Amino acid sequence: MRTTLNLSETLIAELMKVSGVKTKTEAIHLAISEFIRQKKLAKLRSLSGKLRIDLDWRELEETELKSQKLRERAWHGGR
Repeated sequence: MRTTLNLSETLIAELMKVSGVKTKTEAIHLAISEFIRQKKLAKLRSLSGKLRIDLDWRELEETELKSQKLRERAWHGGR
């Protein structure tokens, strides 16, 4: 979907630099995805102490790392 936005060139350049992506589109997609992920994690953290769930944190971390690698490959054209 094509969208016109007024964004700070400085912010976009910094985003591209710190994320290591080569295009503005990649940078925006990555930033939006990461923002959404962070908000979802914050919601989960707000439930801390309210739910009792027996989970293996190592397994969860491994799953998250695999998911992150897949997202990065998708944004880098499947490389």
